[in-house]
Amino acid sequence: MSDLPLLRLRKNEDRRLRSGHLWIFSNEVDIAATPLKGISPGSLALVENARGERLGTAYVNPESLIAARILNRDSRAPIDRHFFIQRLERARALREWAYGRPYYRLVYGESDGLPGLVIDRFGDVFVLQTNTAGMERLQETVLEALDSVFSPRAVVIKNTSGLRALEGLDSYTRLASGELAGPVAIEENGARFLVDPLEGQKTGWFFDHRDNPATLARWCTGQRVLDLFAYTGAWSMPAALAGAASVACVDASTAALELAADNARLNGVAGRMSFSAADVFDFLKEARASRQHYDVIVLDPPAFIKRKKDVAKGLEAYRRLNQAAIQVLAPGGLLVSASCSFHLSRESLHDVLRASARYLDRHLVFLARGGQAADHPVHPAIPETEYLKAFFCHVGPSL
Repeated sequence: MSDLPLLRLRKNEDRRLRSGHLWIFSNEVDIAATPLKGISPGSLALVENARGERLGTAYVNPESLIAARILNRDSRAPIDRHFFIQRLERARALREWAYGRPYYRLVYGESDGLPGLVIDRFGDVFVLQTNTAGMERLQETVLEALDSVFSPRAVVIKNTSGLRALEGLDSYTRLASGELAGPVAIEENGARFLVDPLEGQKTGWFFDHRDNPATLARWCTGQRVLDLFAYTGAWSMPAALAGAASVACVDASTAALELAADNARLNGVAGRMSFSAADVFDFLKEARASRQHYDVIVLDPPAFIKRKKDVAKGLEAYRRLNQAAIQVLAPGGLLVSASCSFHLSRESLHDVLRASARYLDRHLVFLARGGQAADHPVHPAIPETEYLKAFFCHVGPSL
């Protein structure tokens, strides 16, 4: 690895790396000693501190605010097929220990020592995302390692994340290997689901919430459930299978709801489910006007806050959404309010719920709190790896 270019940090800028973080920001690099502009985006480099001590091997993008990301703290070890095989086997061992079934997020970026890489596993079909210039350059090596460890039936590259634009990368989807004719079947929370890796949102499925629909299901027997931003039914199916009297699914995507309807038939609960393609805010407004009420409401919206500068606008959206939902919740009903926005802290969502209940003169208490599943492990030194939060709220008349 001695033939790699060198990236030297400024004095004392190695403290975050030594604490466990993997990112190096452009203003932490000593550009007088090692000019960033001399390194092409995605290239590997050896990282050292101001004293010349080696800190590891990273890939570099001089065009990005995050100028480098550490791949291996052993600067002598090559970043090759063997390296990726080891990381994939380590990631697989954790997921198989946690779940035992081959349906999970196999690689969750930094938490698995593979920054910029996401891989979801749907049995023998894998969906891969490379979200940085460094991982894009290493993509073929990743695919070779994936084939060596798993011998997949098919691998889809779903490089459609907005993060790629920050790295100067374009957006595309392609079948990297094998054959794939239509959706594939997975199992989660006692239900079966059809997943569309090629045409679905992101990788086609959201494994991160896995534990939260399971928590909800035990409170759904005999209840009228409203699942907002339902997508293909990850919350709805367990609720219906647990004996919900009815489950209404609302989503803006007709294609997602068609797959949700297929999932309802697959699980034998279609007779108790309905599907509405609509804007959620408009649906709630109409439900309030027609005095419709539900015993359980699930709010699992897309990220309203994608960047720090969007916090104020996003907070207002979360406030409007939660207030509108509470207004169509039956007295003594259950509201599940979730957010996948990293820039909305758990404390902020807590306060949105508190303020919404007080504004509407309701008595709201938390029955449970949820987060991301074990296949999205949180790195203790990297706050950015923890983003998902959910509150299970009992809402009744004012005291």
